[in-house]
Amino acid sequence: MYKVLVIAYYFPPMGFSGVQRTLKMCKYAPEFNWKATVVTAGKTGYYAHDNSLMEEAENSDIEIIRTNGKDINSLLARFGTIKMPGEFFRKMFSLVSKTFFIPDNKKSWSKTAYLKAKEILSKENFDILYITMPPFSSLQYCAKLKNEFDIPLFVDYRDLWYDNQFAFYPTPYHSIRTKKMEEKLLRQTDKVFVTNRVAKECMLSTYKFLNFDDISIVTHGFDPQDFENVVSEKVTQKMILTYSGIFYEKITPKYFLKAFKQLIKERPDVAANIELHFIGGLRKHNIRLVKKLELQGYIKEHGYLDHKQVIQKLIDSDVLWMMYDKMGNSRAVAPGKLYEYIGTKKPIIASVIDGAAKKDADEYKASIITKPNDIDEIKEAILKMYENYKNGTLPEPKEETVDKYNRKYITEKLLKEFQFFLKEEI
Repeated sequence: MYKVLVIAYYFPPMGFSGVQRTLKMCKYAPEFNWKATVVTAGKTGYYAHDNSLMEEAENSDIEIIRTNGKDINSLLARFGTIKMPGEFFRKMFSLVSKTFFIPDNKKSWSKTAYLKAKEILSKENFDILYITMPPFSSLQYCAKLKNEFDIPLFVDYRDLWYDNQFAFYPTPYHSIRTKKMEEKLLRQTDKVFVTNRVAKECMLSTYKFLNFDDISIVTHGFDPQDFENVVSEKVTQKMILTYSGIFYEKITPKYFLKAFKQLIKERPDVAANIELHFIGGLRKHNIRLVKKLELQGYIKEHGYLDHKQVIQKLIDSDVLWMMYDKMGNSRAVAPGKLYEYIGTKKPIIASVIDGAAKKDADEYKASIITKPNDIDEIKEAILKMYENYKNGTLPEPKEETVDKYNRKYITEKLLKEFQFFLKEEI
């Protein structure tokens, strides 16, 4: 079999959607004659751990090698799993990290991962070195591995690096240095992967030395195996409208909650027959808003659940809602949750900006699209979905769109890129 060495800080037992892209690729790789060895983080104090994803990783044909650094998550491991930080603390920690650490605060782990990968490559031959980012500091060390072992380096951007939607540059020096660092490292890579066309266009416009074929689009997706033998356990006759994921910055339930409050005032008969479910954690400031709007009786807050439980809750739902704003930055890319929503084949209310998420939600067909912060549009979308639910006419998705986000198909596409580079047939 061909062999790929994967450098991925975020990997099970860590949770949330960022780890799934890498896990599912490694899981399906053997079906296409590739074997994945993953160098990842050791024990961490990360606030989201997912036992179901960890079990899936251990039951797959993946060699997992763990290494510890002195990054904040590793240091917090001695205290066990920590709680999800409040928004104020999260923002402050982010500002401090971005002020004193360039490119990020995972550089210590990236160095230990480099040393472990160097040891592995000294003993064993691999066909491809594949890194998934963030953290971006790991690319610095993977570039060294490429030069030391003459191994092709493929880079997967789950989020853009320079001037992305989370970027904060306290001085011009931080901005200039970050951009120069990324440019230097990109010149040493053999292939770049991004999640959608918006991200590809941003990179091509920022780094003129890149050509169209240097960057390939490998979308987010869903794993059809996650939905096998999962049947609805819904018991209420009310319409269940669910959000899965965390909220931060402008990814907020504020406008959705205000829209629902407006619906209560105008159509209390409709609102009384809707349950709003939130999976992943509402955060304290959003819970305060729920109380201020007096919505407690309409909301069920499930907190963080492992992936298997999330799938069950999504299948139990009648309609799914997602929100995505650009956070004042045109370089924002589409969230992975949309594609797992697509895997459920449930109707979606997509409160999103123009871009990849809006395009894909529209192509899905079983969706109503609103602007992220338009209370009236969101209210009307909820009302429309309820009318469809009551009449048994909820929209159905376009099957071709669902099929193309199958992670097995996406893995095959990625590995074909590996094979094409190696000039061999898959």
